[in-house]
Amino acid sequence: MKFLKLLAFISMPFLMAQQGTRFIYQVSMTLDSTNAEKKTELAYLDSDGKKSFFYAENTLKRDSIMDRMRTTRNFDRTQMQNLRSNINFTIEKDLSNQSLVYKSRIGRDQYSYNEIPSLSWKILPETVKIGDFKTQKAETTFGGRTWYAWFTPEIPLQDGPYKFSGLPGLIVKVQDSKGDYSFDLMQTKKIADVQQPQVRGQFINLSKNKYMDMEKKFQKDPASFISVQRNSGGAPGGPGGNRPGMDPKQMQEMQKRMEAEIKSRNNPIELK
Repeated sequence: MKFLKLLAFISMPFLMAQQGTRFIYQVSMTLDSTNAEKKTELAYLDSDGKKSFFYAENTLKRDSIMDRMRTTRNFDRTQMQNLRSNINFTIEKDLSNQSLVYKSRIGRDQYSYNEIPSLSWKILPETVKIGDFKTQKAETTFGGRTWYAWFTPEIPLQDGPYKFSGLPGLIVKVQDSKGDYSFDLMQTKKIADVQQPQVRGQFINLSKNKYMDMEKKFQKDPASFISVQRNSGGAPGGPGGNRPGMDPKQMQEMQKRMEAEIKSRNNPIELK
């Protein structure tokens, strides 16, 4: 993998300033275990040294388009067609205690859960230069996978892409042992401030176990899951809104589309 030229050093005073830093990662994903084709896109890790947000680049682009559309009152769906992302979540970290909030959508509703990932890193003696950084290798197990990370003390920030953090330096690269998922730092730049992507509507906060159960139910029967959400105005068993359901033909078509998409995403980043 060829890396763009990275900044050779970012001091902690800069990271702690009002301005933030955007670390741009290339994310490669094998979403379908029966298909070796990788999906690749960019994701941002925005940090001020105290907190950080990890999200897809396309999320920010969609937010920008939506802002313009609200200003001009001219909604053109074609501008959104090429901005679909396989990184359909946002992760907010509190770097003081390595806790995080994971936010995503299931069906029509938005959910979140709080987590302190169990990341018992084993720092290995192996070092390698990645871009302009001298990095050291580390290993951990998380989500049913073995992960290898390369971090650099030259950027004294205990953070990294996705849920990874806690090493004595920024994680420049991390990948699982099977090569299904990898995150590679490509570029860094200053940003005016650090804030989460735009939030539209409220999130339903669950425990992680309940969130995972909800996701499994959606994968087993997505159309009926959404039908319940439409009729109840929220999650199954949630407060109602009396919205009308779909007619049988629409439901059948949506069921087929969703089942095909779910089938092609059978290799999640966290296997358990």
